[in-house]
Amino acid sequence: MIIGYATITLMLYSPSSLKEKRQIIKSILSKIRTNLNVSCAEVGLNDKWQLAQIGVATISNDKKIVDTQINSVINIIERDGRAEIVDIFVNTI
Repeated sequence: MIIGYATITLMLYSPSSLKEKRQIIKSILSKIRTNLNVSCAEVGLNDKWQLAQIGVATISNDKKIVDTQINSVINIIERDGRAEIVDIFVNTI
C-alpha cells in the first residue's frame, strides 16, 4: 500500500477579502474532487486572504498511480489560473 500526500501553497491575486478567497479555494477543491479520486481540503493559512494552503492525499497499491494523481492535482490548479503555486511538498510512504 502506497500513500501519497502533498501540501500545496497558493498565491491568490484577485481576492480582496477572505470571503472571495474561500469562494476561489472551494471552487478549485471542487474541481479536484470531481475529476480525481483524491481527498483534499484547505489545511493552512486560513487567515491570509492572498495565501492558501491545501492538502491532498491519495492511496494505491502502485507508486506510479499515486504520483500521477498528485501531478494531476497540480495540473488542475495550474490550468485554473486563479491561483499561482508558490510551494509544493510531496511525500509518499
